[in-house]
This record gives sequence, C-alpha cells and structure tokens, in this order.
Amino acid sequence: MAKTSAVEKNNRRAKLSALHAEKRAALKALVMDREAPVEERFEATLKLAQLPRNGAKVRVRLRCELTGRPRGNYRKFKLSRNALRDLASFGQIPGLVKASW
Repeated sequence: MAKTSAVEKNNRRAKLSALHAEKRAALKALVMDREAPVEERFEATLKLAQLPRNGAKVRVRLRCELTGRPRGNYRKFKLSRNALRDLASFGQIPGLVKASW
C-alpha cells in the first residue's frame, strides 16, 4: 500500500488539472499560433506561467486504484501488475486468463 499522502497529492493534482485544462489549452493554442502577433504570444506565455504547476496534466501520475502503487500499471485496468495478477488468479476480471501452454 502506498502512502496515503502521496495518493491524495496525486488526486489533488488530477482535480486541479481538470479545473485548469480549458484555460491552459486556450493559452497553449495561442502560444503555438504562428499567425498571432509576437506580443500576444508572449503575454499568453506569461499567463501560462502564472497558472499553478500542478494544474498541468503531465504532473498527474497513473497510480493503481487498489494499492496506490505508482509503477508497473496497466492503463486499461488502472491496476498495478501485482494487483492485476492477484485479481486474475481469483477470476475477478472477466475475460482475463493466465497464459498456460
């Protein structure tokens, strides 16, 4: 089990990134627009820098839903490899069978 504080910090980052996603996307589109005047692009860059760092989607870490483990996760199941193996062994995940040959 991961530290509760680390999991909660990641949850706060996810909420903050969802909150600022629209504003961040608009500013980034303006910064990347080559047709826009340089002054507007520079102002957009400054406004983007003033937004909270944890509001960026990149800062959110994929963690296991059960254990909070930060590494070795399967995106499709949102589970770590250890938790996935345990649930698959008990037949808790429909359609998933362990390989045997």
